[in-house]
Amino acid sequence: MMDVTGETRTVVKERQLKYPPEKVWRALTQKHLIEEWLMACDFKAEPGHEFELQASWGRVSCKVLAAEPQKILSYSWKSQGLESVVTWTLKKNETGTLLPMEQTGFGQDQEQAFRGATTGWNVFLDRLNQVLSSQD
Repeated sequence: MMDVTGETRTVVKERQLKYPPEKVWRALTQKHLIEEWLMACDFKAEPGHEFELQASWGRVSCKVLAAEPQKILSYSWKSQGLESVVTWTLKKNETGTLLPMEQTGFGQDQEQAFRGATTGWNVFLDRLNQVLSSQD
């Protein structure tokens, strides 16, 4: 998906989850749960908090930009030359929570990062759903 300027690209993923926003929020913001579906981290849902995500392929430096419980979570994502922003929006509906996720800021010359994120977020979102179902 391209933005209007054509200068950067955005990865957009969306999942319908059968869980209420409160439960989804916990999985997005509690350190031990984040580590089960995303990566090892030192996360706190506090705007301005700087944290790192750690994976076998490297580290991601992040900073919380917005954290409104059960509504929106946004953080910067800097790794291997990529400077982007990840934003989660929680939308309560009849069947649980609609969870759109956007990662913005991929330059035209960052094809590998863009493709990696496009594939990687599908894996992470599948794991997120597994973590939520194991919390029943």
